[in-house]
Amino acid sequence: EVQLVESGGGLVQAGGSLRLSCAVSGLTFPDNAIGWIRQAPGKEPEGLSCISYSDGTTYYTDSVKGRFTISSDNAKNTVYLQMNSLEPEDTAVYYCAAALDCTPPILYDPWGQGTQVTVSS
Repeated sequence: EVQLVESGGGLVQAGGSLRLSCAVSGLTFPDNAIGWIRQAPGKEPEGLSCISYSDGTTYYTDSVKGRFTISSDNAKNTVYLQMNSLEPEDTAVYYCAAALDCTPPILYDPWGQGTQVTVSS
């Protein structure tokens, strides 16, 4: 069974940083990718970033380029999302999810349970 468990969310002031972690189990890492998605209240889910284990390819949506960085530690089966220069508009529930690759449109399944990120102004 594939399981993804996020951690690292919390409350931060605008301009601050957070690092989210996604602990992954049940996947064959070389054949998969892991991504981060967020959903703000009343909005559609937004795919933010993705990393492919086969070749290290990464993807970022425009709204987070230059502020967020995705990375992986294969030995720990963990994917990270370093978020810098956070803005109130980044407030959302952040999910990690599995995908076949990072070529848009990226289809994510399954998802973790999510972690709340709140950025105060």
